[in-house]
Formats: sequence, C-alpha cells, structure tokens
Amino acid sequence: MVRRLVLVPLVIVLAVVAVVTLPLWLVVVTAASMRLPPPQRRGVRFLWFGVAWLALECGVLAACLGLWVAGGFGGRLHRDTHQERHYQLIRWFLSRVYLVAVRVFRLTVDIQEPREDPSARLARPVIVLSRHAGPGDSFLLVYHLLQLYDRRPRIVMKAALQFDPSLDVVINRLPNAFVPRKGGESGIIEEIRRLSATMDADDALVIFPEGGNFTPRRRRLAIRRLEEKGLAEEAKRAGAMDHLLPPRPGGAIAAIEACPAADVVFVAHTGLDDLVTIGDVWRKLPVSARIRAQWWRIPAARIPATREERIRWLYDQWELIDDWISENRVP
Repeated sequence: MVRRLVLVPLVIVLAVVAVVTLPLWLVVVTAASMRLPPPQRRGVRFLWFGVAWLALECGVLAACLGLWVAGGFGGRLHRDTHQERHYQLIRWFLSRVYLVAVRVFRLTVDIQEPREDPSARLARPVIVLSRHAGPGDSFLLVYHLLQLYDRRPRIVMKAALQFDPSLDVVINRLPNAFVPRKGGESGIIEEIRRLSATMDADDALVIFPEGGNFTPRRRRLAIRRLEEKGLAEEAKRAGAMDHLLPPRPGGAIAAIEACPAADVVFVAHTGLDDLVTIGDVWRKLPVSARIRAQWWRIPAARIPATREERIRWLYDQWELIDDWISENRVP
C-alpha cells in the first residue's frame, strides 16, 4: 500500500513534468550526445521513448482504476471476465510500446516459426523456456505471446520489478508471481509449480532457465558453481556453449511435473546481446535495431520421463539454441 501511494502519484507527476519541460530536455540530451558521431546521436530517441513510456504508464494506471471500480472495488477482479480485461490492457500497453520502439529505434523482429497447424496452438497449455539476453527481451516475448499467439502468459519475476507502478498493479491482479531476492531458488520453484499446476489450454508459463541476462562473467561463475557441486558433465557442456548461461533445471522440471499435459516451447533470439548495462544501451544501440528469433515446440508426449533424462534433454535444447545464435548473430 505504501509503495502504491508513493509511486503511482510520482509517475503521474513525472509524466506531467516531462511533457512541460520537454523542450529543455531536448536541448540537454542533444548536447549530451554531441560527442558521438551523427548516426549514433540517439539521445533524442531515448527521450521520446521515455516520455511515451511515462504517458502509457499513466494510461494503464487510469485504466486499472476504472477496472477496479467496475470489478466491485476489487471484489470481483479474480473472475475470468475481469482477468481477461486485464490481459487486454496488457496487450494494449505492450502493442503501443512495440509501435513506439519500431518508430523510435527502427526495431524489427524476425521470427522463424516451425510449420504448424494454427488451429493446434490453443489445444493445450505451453511452458515457454527462453534465453535471457538484451534489453526488453521479456517484454517482446510476452507481447508476441499475447498478440500473435493469443496466449495468456504467466511469469515469475523479481520482486524489485514492483517498483514499476503499472507492473505492480496489473501483474498482481493476474496469475503471476513476484519473488523477493531473499526468497532463494526454492521459493522461485514453488511459485513456478503453483502457476503451472492451474494452467488452462490458452495459458503459457514463461521461464528464463538461465536466471538472468548473459554476461561472460556470469557464465564463468555459473560453470564454476557446477564444478563445485560435482556436476562435471553439466559443467563440461556449459563450457562448450559460447552464448548462454547453463540452464537451471529446477524451475523447468517443476513446471513440467506440475502440468504434465503442457507442451514445451524453446525460444532462441539474438540481436541486442551485447547491450547489458544502461551505459551499453546508450553507447552501442544501433541506428536500426534488429532481433532475430526462432522457436520450436516439443509435444508433452515427447518430453523425457525421469529427472536425469530431463536435465540432459534441457542441455540438448540449450546447445541447439547456442548453435542457432552462432549461425544467426549479427557481428
């Protein structure tokens, strides 16, 4: 309650201030980016994106207030009809963010899809296992699940993301989970199991098995942890992958066990891998941003039965993702 009473008004105030002082900020960011070559002077683009984001945040918060009132002042928000309205709100927000990104950053997303009967997409729930790298990959993934595939995503996120007011309000009204930093891996796995066990045919549980964005340092530390645990085979296979952190199998296996009817979808993507920090984004974001993605679907009947087999199978799929990145990564 304290977080929302402080941050929601703060976002609205920031949006108003940003619009009123926009000419001043245009001068400031233009001057700040003058040291860069002309094609890379991206300060104005960041400013427009930031102002658009704040405006959309305010729109989402206003809509959430209306939905709260329409839902009996919160009493009926758990019903399917009201939850569907919130999914529509997320779809609206992400579609607008996507359009702004396309125009401001010249973003293009190329998705390579397997040949599949479109009518089969809603036949059963899916567990989506994706690599985690680059800015905004989770937003793009959720956007495409909602917009292209008409899925209702469920996600386990870091509790710190609740400091984004619109995420805090909307996501907490839907079957998702925010996990505190001190919750540990066991808390994350328990939330994954809870969300997976109640999925319907049009739901999609999104998991990032690496546990965070890829960096060379994180890769070295992850391999060292595997070695310290005596997992020599996993450490060796992780060392052979150049672009990925080794997958943490606990969450994926818990999801499969809790929802054995679900198919598993693996997602590979590349394009903005080297943009790890805010400084990287400011200095290295290309004039035209392009993301390539590939996904494939494993039917539930083809998922290995035992835990040991599933771990090896997960590493098999991760090696396929690593090979795909090597072939498709833009130098």
